[in-house]
Amino acid sequence: MNFVIITGLSGAGKTKTVGVMEDLGYYCIDNLPPTLINDFIKIAQSTEGKINKICAVIDIRSKDFLKQFPQIVRELKKREDINIKIIFLEASVETLVKRFSETRRKHPFDETTSVTLEEKIKEEMNCLMPIKEMADIVLDTSNFKVQDLKRKIIEILTLPKEKALHITIITFGYKYGVPLQSDLVFDLRFIPNPFYEEELTLKSGLNKEVQDFVLSFDETKEFLNKLMDFLLFLIPYYIKEGKSYLTISLGCTGGHHRSVAVGKILSLKLKEKGFNVSVVHRDLENEDRK
Repeated sequence: MNFVIITGLSGAGKTKTVGVMEDLGYYCIDNLPPTLINDFIKIAQSTEGKINKICAVIDIRSKDFLKQFPQIVRELKKREDINIKIIFLEASVETLVKRFSETRRKHPFDETTSVTLEEKIKEEMNCLMPIKEMADIVLDTSNFKVQDLKRKIIEILTLPKEKALHITIITFGYKYGVPLQSDLVFDLRFIPNPFYEEELTLKSGLNKEVQDFVLSFDETKEFLNKLMDFLLFLIPYYIKEGKSYLTISLGCTGGHHRSVAVGKILSLKLKEKGFNVSVVHRDLENEDRK
């Protein structure tokens, strides 16, 4: 039996994810108390195969969630009759504040001593850190549209075992902050900036001229060679330990030229090695192109 648990931050998209799971043929239940997980599984198993894919949203709304959930999940992972996967959804504080403001919903921590919505969100982030560390997949939905979420969930649930590690390359600008979900962060501001080349200023790292400029420097070539050697050494150990996702963040000043160009080149090199790679250019649409 396949059992997917959706958890994570309030407002990060768990309800929309349930809709995606239903489209994929999963029997779904929202706000399942941790103490009822085993009962829910027994009921599904009693259907003699009619319900063999189940999905449950289990989060901070349930009483004693933080205390009960980790132990119950550890016990479930020991069972051979259940293939369990935990998907943790998160988003930036700014995104969550905007979502709660737009929907006018109360945050689950509404009755706590925290004063502002931002404080409640940060408090929840801290509380859920141990749950996040247990997850098989962590998804940052800050920039996701519904179709992006659906594509990502399908990708996660249908990957063959040999491609179980999904690598996400995020390009970003340091002036806008380092991506929260980063596993590995590399600073590319040592590479000469195409922004100061008149013919390249208004172009991005997706443009071949910018890529050629970035690659024209020996330090860029040496960095890419050493980075590939490092990743080819590291990735097999991540796979061996059962890691399902790896987020590599590449940063430059504004997130338009150097990081985008290197992100594009790195993704092609990793795909040539047979890895499952996607690229997110987080700050490419920001107006300041420096």
